[in-house]
Amino acid sequence: MGRLILVTGGSRSGKSQLAEQKATILGGDDVLYMATGIATDDDMEERIRLHKMRRNPNWGTFEGYRDLASEVSETSYGTILLDCITVLITNFLMEEDRDYEELSKAEIAYMEEDIINEIQSLIHAVKEQNKNLIIVTNEVGMCVVSPYRMGRIFSDITGKVNQILGSVCDEVHLSISGIPLQIK
Repeated sequence: MGRLILVTGGSRSGKSQLAEQKATILGGDDVLYMATGIATDDDMEERIRLHKMRRNPNWGTFEGYRDLASEVSETSYGTILLDCITVLITNFLMEEDRDYEELSKAEIAYMEEDIINEIQSLIHAVKEQNKNLIIVTNEVGMCVVSPYRMGRIFSDITGKVNQILGSVCDEVHLSISGIPLQIK
């Protein structure tokens, strides 16, 4: 039976490295790395480059953040590492030019539902295919509340998604200053 593992923590806390270690243990070379990052500027381009350099060259790579369930259903890889949920959420929020100060509660709820449906479809596909899934996400509940509405919307959606993931995953690991702690 496949395992669902969530790796969370703050920015630059060692989450991705921990997730990669888990993927190596569970899948060896039989890993599909689902990269959600989009190179929108030089800094993000450098982060993506560093992640690629560190990654096992025998792993497959899928770059994207939508229709992940389809990719899971079509791939032969037995272990999937999704890095990361918070970037996936950011991509959803940035798909359209929106005035976040003027968004209605209904529009926010629709975006949230779209994101949650994407993630639930992924989890369903992984379970149906009996694969392992390791998910990286940022813990946003321990940081300062954003003074900007878009930041608060992002944190609210991310917090809800993280709670859903925490409840369905077999294991949850928290990385703090590069030190992993299993909390579930």
